[in-house]
Amino acid sequence: MEMRGMTRWWVGGLAFVSLLAAGLAQAGPGDAKAGNDVFDQECSDCHSVKMGKNKKGPSLFDVVGRKSGSIADYTYSDGMRALNVVWDVEKLSAYITKPKAVVPDGKMKYDGLADAQARADLLAFLAAQK
Repeated sequence: MEMRGMTRWWVGGLAFVSLLAAGLAQAGPGDAKAGNDVFDQECSDCHSVKMGKNKKGPSLFDVVGRKSGSIADYTYSDGMRALNVVWDVEKLSAYITKPKAVVPDGKMKYDGLADAQARADLLAFLAAQK
């Protein structure tokens, strides 16, 4: 990996750890029904929650517990493939909060979801998609 790529990876990794430390701060328990509405408003143009149905972004079916960049028939950015994490609620929360801070050269064109309760609801919804 060239030095510029390594620097981006380290900066992204540090931002990811920082966002993970923030976790779901200030959020109450997630409500999957409300999370369905958040998904429809914020995510559904680019993602589906149907197994095997990728759109502009990969399917989010069974995303909690899945390794990043692991859907075989989806073309991920180099940054997402290099992230090499297993998505749990905390890691997904950090990514959804500020995607470019976690994967600076990622393909996702989304600034992030700042509202902690909306994120908790969305994550409850995603966790139920199995």
